[in-house]
Amino acid sequence: MSFPRKLPIGIQSFEKLRRDEYLYIDKTPFIWKLVQTSSPYFLSRPRRFGKSLFLSTLAAYFRGQKELFKDLYLEKAEEEQAVLENRPAWQEYPVFYLDFNIGQYLKSEALSERLDSLLQEQESLYGILVAKEEESFYASRFERLIKAAYQQTGKQVVILVDEYDKPLLETIDNPKLNEAYRDTLRAFYSVIKSSDQYLRFALLVGITKFGKISVFSGLNNLRDISLQRSFS
Repeated sequence: MSFPRKLPIGIQSFEKLRRDEYLYIDKTPFIWKLVQTSSPYFLSRPRRFGKSLFLSTLAAYFRGQKELFKDLYLEKAEEEQAVLENRPAWQEYPVFYLDFNIGQYLKSEALSERLDSLLQEQESLYGILVAKEEESFYASRFERLIKAAYQQTGKQVVILVDEYDKPLLETIDNPKLNEAYRDTLRAFYSVIKSSDQYLRFALLVGITKFGKISVFSGLNNLRDISLQRSFS
């Protein structure tokens, strides 16, 4: 048996997968189900289950990259829904893709460096200047960034968080550092709830789900779809 397309082993970019014509089994009906609401979602899956590729697909949709969805379920669904809602199809939203896959978190400053890098990348796009004494206030910077993106574009913001739990998993044997990381991430992720009016969509993915007393205690409107049959 021969395949007319290459197998996408290890491909995590939806754009690369589609432009280079890799074999793709259409998962966009699941995307369509999710984007019908603005609820913040959570999904846990083991490694190598395609979480990063799924986030990349969501990012492409919210960036209005119509050409990547040719002949997929979402192409027709989006255009039909746009007619029903009397709006332009393939609207472009500000997308914040926060990827914690990069780097190791064994040193105390590692999480701070990663958060600073992720925020700086977006702050530069929206002309936000951060004073030296504000640099370590990551939650405040995140909140300000979301509001700035909304005000400057007139569009609600999309937040996609990949491997949200990697800093916690890597420090599981270092209780002191692990607790410090939990405190930082708890404050950071709570911004998603407090900024609800500025958000079009949010999805956090990871390997595990830490209890509500940990990183999600301030994000009690998070909808966990990990065990829902419709997203199995």
